[in-house]
Amino acid sequence: MAGNDITRLLRDWRDGDSRALDELTPLVYDQMHELAARIFRDERAGHTLQPTALVNEAMHRLMGADVDWKDRHHFFALSARMMRRILVNHAESRRTAKRGGNALHVTFDDSIGNLNAANDADILALNKALLELAEFDSRKAEALELYYFAGLTYSELADVLNIAESTVHADLRTARAWLQQRIV
Repeated sequence: MAGNDITRLLRDWRDGDSRALDELTPLVYDQMHELAARIFRDERAGHTLQPTALVNEAMHRLMGADVDWKDRHHFFALSARMMRRILVNHAESRRTAKRGGNALHVTFDDSIGNLNAANDADILALNKALLELAEFDSRKAEALELYYFAGLTYSELADVLNIAESTVHADLRTARAWLQQRIV
């Protein structure tokens, strides 16, 4: 189904059509599950938070939210923020329980442009760095969040952020370098 169909279903649901939600849910669920699977691809077996659980929790929160959905980009941007929040909360609770020993870890893999679990920097350090970047340059922080957590393409980022695609390229390159220095 095309992005325009998702946007139409979001608007229909916003306008009170419960059938639109029934059609929308499997479409966005599958896309969110693909994103979560990429995040967890390198995670050890038996991790206490699995992609399906992450997506289910995010979907539960999103479906219960009172949001004026603008389009599919808006939905996936909020999905990215929700998934990030859930990951951070999970990592914080594990860190509290284990004093940091088993916190969820992530790293940047520029070859695929996604987050990979169980590598160099933990999700809490990433979250802290993203918050610091947002204070310094909120657009670059938002671009990174949408790119890594929502899986938006450069073209979609340009559309959502209302900037040129070349600016997206430059912003992501600069933001990645800034984050790499912060989370090493």
